[in-house]
This record gives sequence, C-alpha cells and structure tokens, in this order.
Amino acid sequence: MPAVILDRDGVINEDSDAYIKTVGEWRPIAGSIRAIARLSAAGWTIAICTNQSGIARGLTSVKDVDAMHARLRSLVRAEGGEIHGIFVCPHGPDDLCSCRKPLPGLLEQAARELGFSLRGVPVIGDSARDLEAAVRVDARPVLVRTGKGTRTLAQGTNLPPGDIHDNLAAAVDALLREFSENRIDGRHE
Repeated sequence: MPAVILDRDGVINEDSDAYIKTVGEWRPIAGSIRAIARLSAAGWTIAICTNQSGIARGLTSVKDVDAMHARLRSLVRAEGGEIHGIFVCPHGPDDLCSCRKPLPGLLEQAARELGFSLRGVPVIGDSARDLEAAVRVDARPVLVRTGKGTRTLAQGTNLPPGDIHDNLAAAVDALLREFSENRIDGRHE
C-alpha cells in the first residue's frame, strides 16, 4: 500500500501568519478534502505531519488543535476517505525537539506507527522546512503553491517541475496518475 505525508497549514487548509488557533479559523483549501479522500479510496496510507508552535507560544491549545483535527477527519470521512494518522509537533523553534520540521522526527514517527518505509514516500508541503524534512529521510519532496508555496518557490528549489503543483488536488491527481501508470507497467509492488 502506498503512503503519503501531508503538511497541514497551507496544504490542506488556509494558512495565516497569525496562526490558525481555533476550529472556527480552520478553513479547508478548495478541493483538498476531496483530494485526501481520493487518495484514501485508492488505498493510500494518509499521514499528516504538522508543526503547531502556536501551542508552545500560548496562542492555541492542544484541545483546539485536536478539535481542528476532529473536523478534518470528519470532513474526509464524509467524502468516503480516512486519515490514518495525524502527528503534531507542539514545540516552538527554540525547544530543541527532534519532531519540529525541518527535523525528521514527525515523519519517522508516522512511518513507524503506520508501518511504512519513508524511502520515496511523497511528502507534500508548502514550505522549505517540509521539503528539507523529506530530503533528510530519503522521501520525495513535493511542493504546492498554496500557503507559503509561492514564496518557497520564489526562494528557489531544485525540485523537478513534476513535483511542483498548484494545490493539493493537483498533486493528488499527479500521484494517482503516476501510481496507475506504474502499476500498469509493473513497476509497483
């Protein structure tokens, strides 16, 4: 079963420089919920790995973040999909944890708990830290232009054009097409 790791803010939902603090502020990007459900229906393991330093900064609470994730899971379920795991780093940038991206701790935790290898797994993000975390574990960095993605792209990446997409829905279209072609060619196990 193929796996994918998604960042949250700026990939699945709208982002804000003032942080997403409550379920009322949490708004999905058009097409993102359906895209996750499509991957799930196609048999993919879905992991979400998200830095939530607003917790450490006292701007939001674990309870509020959990409420956002309950809403996300509910919306995906309503579309016929499932999220297999949501992994959160609640630390701030000065906390010296191993789970805050660009460090790979969250990705490693997701792979360990959900039972997949990180090698070549698409990690879809909108920031340089998402891409760097993917590279550190030999996963496949994929950039979306939503959220901070356009800014990240302007700063320069060495990603091939096929790994840069307008949004999560476009990235999922490409992954499903690629996976289907690989299965037909016998390149996927």
